[in-house]
Amino acid sequence: MIGFLRVRNLATIEDLEIRFGPGFSVLTGETGAGKSMIIDSIRLICGEKASSGMIRTGQKEAAVEAIFALPDGGELVVQRVVSEDGAAKAYGDGVLVPIKRLRELCGDLVDIYGQNDHVFLLRLDSHRDYLDQYAGATTLRAETASRAQRLRALVLQRNDWRARERERHQRLDYLEFQIQEIEKAGLREGEEDDLRAQRHILRNAEKIHQLLDAAIAVSYNEEPSFSGLASRLQALLGELAAFDPAFGELRDGLEPAIIAARETADFLARYKDTQDEGPERLEKIEERLSRIESLKRKYGGPIEDIRIYLERLRQERDDLLRIQEKLAEADAATAALLSEYEAKARALSVARQAAAGELEKQIEKEIGGLGMKKARFHVRIEPRPLTTDNPEDVRDFGLDDVEFLISPNPGEDLKPLRKIASGGELSRIMLALKAVNKEKGGVRTLIFDEIDAGIGGKTADFVAQKLRSLARAHQVICITHLPQIASFADHHFRIAKRVANDRTFTTVEKLENESRIEEIARLMSGSHITELTRQSAKEMIEHHQKD
Repeated sequence: MIGFLRVRNLATIEDLEIRFGPGFSVLTGETGAGKSMIIDSIRLICGEKASSGMIRTGQKEAAVEAIFALPDGGELVVQRVVSEDGAAKAYGDGVLVPIKRLRELCGDLVDIYGQNDHVFLLRLDSHRDYLDQYAGATTLRAETASRAQRLRALVLQRNDWRARERERHQRLDYLEFQIQEIEKAGLREGEEDDLRAQRHILRNAEKIHQLLDAAIAVSYNEEPSFSGLASRLQALLGELAAFDPAFGELRDGLEPAIIAARETADFLARYKDTQDEGPERLEKIEERLSRIESLKRKYGGPIEDIRIYLERLRQERDDLLRIQEKLAEADAATAALLSEYEAKARALSVARQAAAGELEKQIEKEIGGLGMKKARFHVRIEPRPLTTDNPEDVRDFGLDDVEFLISPNPGEDLKPLRKIASGGELSRIMLALKAVNKEKGGVRTLIFDEIDAGIGGKTADFVAQKLRSLARAHQVICITHLPQIASFADHHFRIAKRVANDRTFTTVEKLENESRIEEIARLMSGSHITELTRQSAKEMIEHHQKD
């Protein structure tokens, strides 16, 4: 239930607050006063689309805040802010949330029906959804949908295996060629870097040879060489140690350097011996790198990615070699799941058929009380044959197509509701459907935006009584121009428009006693209000409040 609503800077509304109560509330006022803006603000709270054009002229943002009283005794505070740049923010209990979260939070709390919102009656999916809810079959339908989704995925997989079986031999040849090509290449992780390093050495072989000769000469070929000088120095330090032990320590400390010099000389000599491979080795390395580059272009990415691709090729080859086995498994699994789906779908059909007859009686009774006494209402249920050749044939909602048919007048054949019902008839049928289903789906706030369009007289009384009946199970908020409906309400709010300093302002006032009588009188006779009109308005209120 909406307990509190505050709207700021939305179109003609500068700052407006409404405290709604339980039961039946009506909003009345002159055309253009801003009644529908109240409903639009609730739509925003419920996550519907917003635009910067909704912001009051001269303001940077519009904001709507609502407090819902929850069935468990708790409260939910939601807020929506729309900025002049078109950006929108939403808050749930003070926490910033995505806009879609508002739709989730308010989806189970509010239903809004405007003059165009009964368009849901024109969609066949809505007919089936309503019947399933009426039949109490929503759990069964969810179970059917679950199996349908799994079955569609399985059928797609099976069909894929069948298509692959048709091209199996050709595909196997292609896979085998690729596998052998990659395997024959014998790629190793890090090989390319090693080859590039070797190529760099071979391309610079002459320079390296010159440097090696020079280094070897310095080490021990030249006179004096580094090794010879180090050994001579060590000997001299040994002689000096006979006079001062400190020279002995220096001599001993020089030993690692002498050993390192000898090892360096040995390494240089051995390295020079390996530099005899020449152009033939460089040519082989270039060929190998060219081969690796070709494979990279063909199969994509570095060597590691090619090796991963090879594993996928091997897996696909193994799968194709086992395709008959896999097809048999897929066929068996499809048959088992199809059996489950059919069982659930047929149980759902039985539930729909069982509920349809009772629903027809209740709807005819309800619309009869709304001025369509001779109208006939029928729920047509047509099962569709099930095949698993096309996954789209496996539908979440089962086997049935459901459509509401109506004959508004005696002597007319039943025809699709979506094709022949007028706007006023749709409004009344929608109200009847909501009345019949009022005990299902939990306590909600039901908002009707001028549902009374195109009706009057006794029919208006029937509609008003139906709205008040709904208000026993739900909070009902209704915008109306009819005095009959307004006089039935538990709470009456007048929406008005005033102009000050060349600016338009929308205001709201809760009406009680004389002010309510005055407003009902205005609805009855327009601007020409007489004492007789006031008396009639008073009697209407008193009479309807006793009902």
